[in-house]
Amino acid sequence: MQFVKGLLNALVLQLLLLQLCSSLDTISFDQSIRDGDFLVSKNETFVLGFFRPGTSSNRYVGIWYKFSEDKVLWVANRDNPLNDTSGVLSINTDGNLILAHGNSSQGLPLWSTNVSVSSSGNNNIVAQLLDSGNFVLVQQDNQNVLWQSSDHPTHALLSSMKLGLDKKSGINRFLTSWNSNNDPGTGNCSLRMDTNGSPQLILYKNLAKWWRSGQWNGIQWGGIPAEGSNNVFKINFVNNQDEIAVEWSVLDPSIYSVITIDGTGSLNQLSWQGQQHQWVTLWSAPLDACDSYGKCGQFGACNPYTNSGFNCTCYPGYEPNSPHDWDLRDGTGGCKRPQGSPSMCRNGEGFVKMENVKVPDTSTIKLNRSLSFEACGEECLRNCSCLAYASADVRNGGSGCMAWFGDLMDTKQFTEGGQDLYIRADALVLAQYTKKSGGGFSAKDRRLAIILGVSIAVTSLLIVAALCWFRRRSRKGRGGQPELLNDAIAGSRSHEDLLKKNEVDEHRGKTDLPFFDLSTIVAATDNFSSANLLGHGGFGMVFKGCLADGQEIAVKRLSRNSGQGVEEFKNEVMLIAKLQHRNLVRLLGCCIDKEERMLIYEYMPNRSLDLCIFEGHCWIGESGFKLSSGLLGASYIFIKIQD
Repeated sequence: MQFVKGLLNALVLQLLLLQLCSSLDTISFDQSIRDGDFLVSKNETFVLGFFRPGTSSNRYVGIWYKFSEDKVLWVANRDNPLNDTSGVLSINTDGNLILAHGNSSQGLPLWSTNVSVSSSGNNNIVAQLLDSGNFVLVQQDNQNVLWQSSDHPTHALLSSMKLGLDKKSGINRFLTSWNSNNDPGTGNCSLRMDTNGSPQLILYKNLAKWWRSGQWNGIQWGGIPAEGSNNVFKINFVNNQDEIAVEWSVLDPSIYSVITIDGTGSLNQLSWQGQQHQWVTLWSAPLDACDSYGKCGQFGACNPYTNSGFNCTCYPGYEPNSPHDWDLRDGTGGCKRPQGSPSMCRNGEGFVKMENVKVPDTSTIKLNRSLSFEACGEECLRNCSCLAYASADVRNGGSGCMAWFGDLMDTKQFTEGGQDLYIRADALVLAQYTKKSGGGFSAKDRRLAIILGVSIAVTSLLIVAALCWFRRRSRKGRGGQPELLNDAIAGSRSHEDLLKKNEVDEHRGKTDLPFFDLSTIVAATDNFSSANLLGHGGFGMVFKGCLADGQEIAVKRLSRNSGQGVEEFKNEVMLIAKLQHRNLVRLLGCCIDKEERMLIYEYMPNRSLDLCIFEGHCWIGESGFKLSSGLLGASYIFIKIQD
């Protein structure tokens, strides 16, 4: 009899233990957690209970790793602490989790989930600590999650938690630092998703931007090129009609890792080293001086790898706002365009490529994800207010369009990684940087350039053949008559002297080529003003001008020191004056005045084709195919030569 009684008692005890064990991770409507009690997740990784931070005497409800009690990951009542051990966490009659003083039934709770729950079935609601570290309030009958701690993070981001905006619920998930190691209250540093423009993560300190991740470029955050997805960690960015959020996951369940923010404004990814029984830092931000937001001000780029001792440089075509401050190694004042710089609006401007950079702050950009990268550059060039552009997605050669119209802030230079940024530059700056730039061709553009290159090569050979044919014909037709251009150049005489010769009339009858007074050209180009300079090279310089009748011209002023002198001048006048074709620029006349030798062409508002082919500063579309077709039909050279 005694044996049977003992067996029954043991059975009852086992049943109680089984019930207790099955409820270690969950509390129901009629249960509570008091100071000294704990919930433990099913896999025994996470613990929920009351704790005291540092040397403080206040009590809080939090979640931590079971193997690292001092690494608290979430705090319920961070701004409303208990001052004794009387706290009780329970589910009230409204179906909400509440934290209150256990020795008083009066007053408001210190903390509550504060969600609306239908009155029916409140006794079917439970709170459970999951193996992910997420604490959830659930209706058991339909498994509907009413509330979860992962939607309300404090200072830590666990695997599979999201950071960003849930558009359906309106919940904005962000991290906020502790006040101190002894006070988990809301601190002055936070990490938030900036959903304006192209979304990016921004770390704030005292409400000011402290660090920026760069925009999501389709693969990773543009400002953290070394911290993308790999075999251990995965970053998943979502931007759709339901949410704009990033989810960070640990792929190996044996690895324990967490991202935290502290009161100094430092963002850290930590990983648990079991053998050393300690947390180690895998990555942190800000990482270097150039990670500080706006380190080099507007239109300035920060390079942490420079050996000059100063990290800041200005964008191409810009200069420091305050040279004095830059001499003192303070670049925060940024850069500006020099006074008197040429216009960047339909004046021969283009773009200079900056490679491997964290592109400027994207919160105020104009974003068009459906636009191709080539079309992005064309749109920006047409809009005189567009100061820079870059691809929105770097995958598959780049797609989408980000365009900047105001101050460009917070650009960082990398040795590798990052992406290309195209800066609007005037014609002079563009000419200076053209040979340094690798161009902006896509694979499609390169194929088009090859087609044009072959076409131009074939056409050049045919032009040479035409020139030989023309010279042979001229010798037969004119015999030993003196040549006008030979006389003009050899004697360095003005065209007034030449016009006195009878041979001038004879030559004009054959070429219909007008002569221009030097004074006319000087007036048209505003005395060869630098503002009218279109380009330069070994032959000399080309200026834009406007004749008295309003016609725009391009004046090729041959350099006196150039090796390209007499013969080139003669050949160009004699040959091009005889050629008329829609695909060749028209020679309007020439000017010869003592040592001055100039050719006057019609002005091309879209600049020279060579910039498109060799420097990649424009895109070749349908018009390029039309041009190549016209060039390949080279028979026009013989048809259009004037007799």
